[in-house]
Amino acid sequence: MTKLSVNINKIATIRNARGGNVPDVLKAAMDCERFGADGITVHPRPDERHIRFQDVRDIRPVIKTEFNIEGYPSDSFIQLVSEVRPHQVTLVPDPPGVLTSNAGWDTIKNKSFLRQVTDEFRKQGIRTSIFIEANPEMIRHASDTGTDRVELYTESYAKEYPVNKEKAVRPFIEAARVAGETGLGLNAGHDLDLSNLNYFARQIPGLLEVSIGHALISDALYFGLENTIQLYLRQLKV
Repeated sequence: MTKLSVNINKIATIRNARGGNVPDVLKAAMDCERFGADGITVHPRPDERHIRFQDVRDIRPVIKTEFNIEGYPSDSFIQLVSEVRPHQVTLVPDPPGVLTSNAGWDTIKNKSFLRQVTDEFRKQGIRTSIFIEANPEMIRHASDTGTDRVELYTESYAKEYPVNKEKAVRPFIEAARVAGETGLGLNAGHDLDLSNLNYFARQIPGLLEVSIGHALISDALYFGLENTIQLYLRQLKV
């Protein structure tokens, strides 16, 4: 079954709005794991507007399942990942002030840079994944960087799904095929939710992991965190 990694950035956003430590991000990470999540994802940004670098340090020792750190591979990010040693690092081409991830890597223009970063993490035994759009050419070039996986950027699927789900998923089926041909593992994330997740998981061959934050944490306001995680896990039973 496809694994569910819960992105807890939004919990940190609420905490930071008031200062202090409510809600407790560390407790939330442990609770998500206890409630059945297969992993925890964090995306620290340079301004620390949600997840802080210290949160990353604090979470790592208490996580028993997979810990995934997303972010742009700046010097400070690479240093943090090297210090914390997560199970997986997902490289995202975010400029510093971007609101949320909104594009995948151009793996042709950035191939040398990405190869350098993945080489560094491989030496440390950290699995790497590259955030990428459902573009077969970019996926083929991603395989040249030495990355272990790619994470498909699924915003376009989520937007098109209510209109024409078959059309929406078609590029991602092809992307998955190409990833399989090139020996890359396959993750996915961005705007996946309770309405579109099951169909996506059923259509995409070899889908190893989805990372879901905004929708899942928002649903938890209505359904409770434990129940919401179980609802998402059920969507992945295909």
